[in-house]
Amino acid sequence: MAFGHDFINSALSRVLTSGRGSNGGKMENNYSNGLEKALAKTENDVDATLKAANLVVSSLKKIRGAVKTGSLRELKKTIENAEQAIAALKQQFTNAKEGWNFDSENYVASRAFPEELLEMSKSLGVKIFEQDESLYCYPFLIRILPNELAVQIDKTKEKRLRPSTLVSHLKALQNKPVRFKPEIFLESLFSAYETLLKSRGKVQIGKDIVIPLLEIYKLLTLLPGQAKEYPRQEFARDIYLLDRSGVTKTKEGFVLRFSDRGITRHTIRVITQEGREKNYYGISFSKD
Repeated sequence: MAFGHDFINSALSRVLTSGRGSNGGKMENNYSNGLEKALAKTENDVDATLKAANLVVSSLKKIRGAVKTGSLRELKKTIENAEQAIAALKQQFTNAKEGWNFDSENYVASRAFPEELLEMSKSLGVKIFEQDESLYCYPFLIRILPNELAVQIDKTKEKRLRPSTLVSHLKALQNKPVRFKPEIFLESLFSAYETLLKSRGKVQIGKDIVIPLLEIYKLLTLLPGQAKEYPRQEFARDIYLLDRSGVTKTKEGFVLRFSDRGITRHTIRVITQEGREKNYYGISFSKD
């Protein structure tokens, strides 16, 4: 059965008007309403375009049916209907294309993006905290990379920036086992601690001498580019994870102790799983 003109016109009218706002389907060229709303609006425009595309496919199938059976009376009608459907599809795609004029680069580089992520995390029940221009979602550090339109979750780049999608992804990652291996990290700390102690002319390993963590971090990232690959925030996070793990004894039997006594500017700060700030100054090792 061929589409009637009234049915086609009504359907096309619904397609063309769906997804449009009061400004004819165009967004204002700003991000005051946030990335989530901008993407949701364009998602609606694309859905409307898909509906228009389905009408085109249906119209073309009607033409094929008329051609196969030789229904000459219907052939002219189906061609006219298909032409209207194709015109409607083109218009709807134009609406969707023009509707996406979001200033993505400036938005991701601005304060608005992390603020929207923090707000979205509250609505989705995910704890995300901000510190030192980084976001912390236990046990992950999230750094925003504006030039790449991406974020980096620990060592992994993530290009899906829709706030609801990104926060849901972080929530899923939280449900997986933590990959951090405290025993290996502890041995690395002890090696650096031992090296620094010997460089000071002190060979009293195991005498509970405190070495500042910032000195240990500098030693661990001494080679060019290592500080970029292993930023200070990540080191602080690893210190917290080690502290939280309860692993304190090295293979050689030296026991780790944390010290929070020191000059404030020489401490490293971390946000705990509960969102509180915790300071670490140095570490020491003693023999049982």
